[in-house]
Amino acid sequence: MIKRRKRKSYTEVYALGQHICMSAHKARRIIDQIRGRSYEETLMILELMPYRACYPIFKLVYSAAANARHNMDFNKAFLFISKAEVNEGTTVKKLTPRARGRSYLIKRPTCHITIVLKDISIDEEYKKYERYLII
Repeated sequence: MIKRRKRKSYTEVYALGQHICMSAHKARRIIDQIRGRSYEETLMILELMPYRACYPIFKLVYSAAANARHNMDFNKAFLFISKAEVNEGTTVKKLTPRARGRSYLIKRPTCHITIVLKDISIDEEYKKYERYLII
């Protein structure tokens, strides 16, 4: 079987956060709100939302934008979130003592979050995403 490789896109940068201590369901609730929005609008949304999951996602979006600025020399005003996904990670299992010498299992779920930013000033579909810009 021959696998075709995808051509590397030079308009995308990403940041990956692994083993973040929260449920994947709670992180998806935030990710669904910011998917497809511009970078600046995303930062405003994440700062104002009252959930605990917002802070690690805020750090990831900020890190992806720093990667875009440093590695690819993109302008932060033209970035938008093209892909954001949350996958379940490993479950940390701890034992706590209970009555009569028994033990009780505590499960601590983790998740992996991927944020992909795309630069629309380079992209051919600039007109399509022009409405996402805040200027």
